[in-house]
Amino acid sequence: MDDITCAQVRANPDFAELERQRGRLGWTLAIIMLAVYFGFVLLVAFAPGLMGTPVAGVITLGFPLGLFVIVSAIALTGVYVVRANGRFDAMTSRIARANP
Repeated sequence: MDDITCAQVRANPDFAELERQRGRLGWTLAIIMLAVYFGFVLLVAFAPGLMGTPVAGVITLGFPLGLFVIVSAIALTGVYVVRANGRFDAMTSRIARANP
């Protein structure tokens, strides 16, 4: 892409909106994931007795909480993919049509 086309795309208000929405969503999901992960790590570090509490036979509380960390990462990735394939792709197509 040449410099003129890049400047035209950057000047497009839809492109600025796309950048803003993608950035906000990315940071929001990253902060949520960091909170979940570091919450788990802090529980392991500062409440090992709680994590070792049996919940069903030999399964301790740490196991379902660890699964929650993994499932939340998958779910947050799914949220981003759905948004990217829906709204963001539509916005990108509109920007590409406006700047042939």
